[in-house]
Amino acid sequence: MSHRPIYLDNHATTPVDERVLAAMLPYFTEHFGNPSSINHIYGWETEAAVKKSREILAQAINATPEEIVFTSGATEANNLAIKGVAEAYFQKGQHIITVATEHNAVLDPCKYLQTLGFEITILPVQTDGLIDLTQLEKAFRPDTILVSVIAANNEIGVLQPLAEIGAMCRERGVIFHSDAAQAIGKIPLDVQAMQIDLMSFTAHKVYGPKGIGALYVRRRNPRVQLAAQQHGGGHERGMRSGTLYTPQIIGFGKAVEIALQAQATENQYLTQLRQRLWEQLSQLEGIHLNGHPTQRLAGNLNISIEGVDGAALLLGLQSVMAVSSGSACSSATTAPSHVLTALGHTEQLAYASLRFGIGRFNTAEEIDQVAQHTISTVQSLRKQKILL
Repeated sequence: MSHRPIYLDNHATTPVDERVLAAMLPYFTEHFGNPSSINHIYGWETEAAVKKSREILAQAINATPEEIVFTSGATEANNLAIKGVAEAYFQKGQHIITVATEHNAVLDPCKYLQTLGFEITILPVQTDGLIDLTQLEKAFRPDTILVSVIAANNEIGVLQPLAEIGAMCRERGVIFHSDAAQAIGKIPLDVQAMQIDLMSFTAHKVYGPKGIGALYVRRRNPRVQLAAQQHGGGHERGMRSGTLYTPQIIGFGKAVEIALQAQATENQYLTQLRQRLWEQLSQLEGIHLNGHPTQRLAGNLNISIEGVDGAALLLGLQSVMAVSSGSACSSATTAPSHVLTALGHTEQLAYASLRFGIGRFNTAEEIDQVAQHTISTVQSLRKQKILL
């Protein structure tokens, strides 16, 4: 068997936990009914299983099960939230606020809305990746209908101050949406305490299956209206039509349940691995930590390295480790990471960056091997003067 690289790209996706897979399998063959078929046992048993997963997701964020709308993933959830609010509230206002370091699944829907006449304010971030709340306060206008701020950044792992943002939005009667694709199951989330009105998540970032996500939609205090973006049979309270993908939903619930049970101990473990990796890599000269040093996901380490070509660096690492230089969703593009340039990096430094996504199944021995190979590769490239 050929040697496979050490997987450290857990922000792109995670392997499905064996316990999650075991929970899913019966719903492909034995319990295969349509949850909307309410006249027989096949539908009843899948409806009950879907209900349980909905309850798990709701409890994870302190919501009610009726406020969970299943989607195909976080991208669809973000589109439903942003376009759905824009269409439902356009008579109230056509101004939306978001942040320069958002995932493209937020930025692109906003750009699309600009073509329809909406005005989008894109806030900059500070050098540590956090937004300036004073700038947010100044950005509000009488016609602002939505603020969208990511919970945990998919590249640099920075955790934004959701509760403070939520309080500012609630005070002004503005809907607050947060993309929590990287945050669900990893950090405490409470839509009541944080005053969040819409929240997107996905299963495959938390050791669940790909192809399933959800959108939390607040039902009271205030009740949020959304215009459906996909029409059909009126599923999910009319917000997202389509037969529910029962096995994926079961896997989603199980993955979040496991993550919540292990959250504290897992975060402690991942933080130790991250510090172990950083302590070794920081011996290199000209290395920069991207994002706030502590207000970040436990398993995230994003660095930029002076004096090396980014493409040559990735090529030199790929036999030993699977890492990325930015978001997996935009890795096919030749442009530097918009997240890193928003931090003030030059194009050269943004290109010569590595995102280490440390996960549940990584070990200290793997971290040491990755650190040693990264250091030797950088030193070799500098010696060869393979510069940008």
